[in-house]
Formats: sequence, structure tokens, C-alpha cells
Amino acid sequence: QVQLVESGGALVQPGGSLTLSCAASGSIFMSNVMGWYRQAPGKERELVARITNDSITDYADSVKGQFTISRDSAKKSIYLQMNNLNSGDTAVYYCNLRQNNGISSSTYWGQGTQVTVSS
Repeated sequence: QVQLVESGGALVQPGGSLTLSCAASGSIFMSNVMGWYRQAPGKERELVARITNDSITDYADSVKGQFTISRDSAKKSIYLQMNNLNSGDTAVYYCNLRQNNGISSSTYWGQGTQVTVSS
């Protein structure tokens, strides 16, 4: 079983920066994709950024140039550096892991961490 634990959510002023962390525990397959999703009030959960085990990254158009995803495979962790935050970035941010061992695939979610951008 895999557990994902996010941290780093906070109240931040517009224009500020924040780094989210997600630590995974349990059995992680070699072939995996970890990512960040967010859900704002009244909206559907959406992809923010994801990174493969080969460190190939993919970003939502809305955050390109603003957010940076990275990973430390030795620590089974990913990070999301968020810069120049604005009110539109206010949401609960969820860590996600999708993995495949060639026989089966599985998906896991963290509990979420709140990011609020407000003056």
C-alpha cells in the first residue's frame, strides 16, 4: 500500500511564493508518474503538473512559467515551487501517484493541502 503526505500549504499574499512537498511511503514501482492536482471551491479537480520517473514534466497551460515541479526519487518525494501566486491559485492541492508494473496499475491520492492566496 502507498501513502502520500502533502505539506507546505499556507496563506500567502498575492505575488508571493510557496513550495509544496509530497512524500510517498510504501512500494513504488519503477514506472510511475507523480503529480499535483488542485481543486478550487465549486470547481472540478484539475491537473497542475506531473513528472515521470525519468523526470519528464508536464504542466497545465495556466501555470507554465509560474510553477516548477521536481522530484527526489531517493526520498520518494515531489515538490511544487509556486511563484507569483494570485487569487486564482487558491485551492486544495493534492498529490497523485500513478504506477504500473506491467501487470497492474494503481492510483493513489494524498489528503490535500490548502493554499490560500489573499491579502
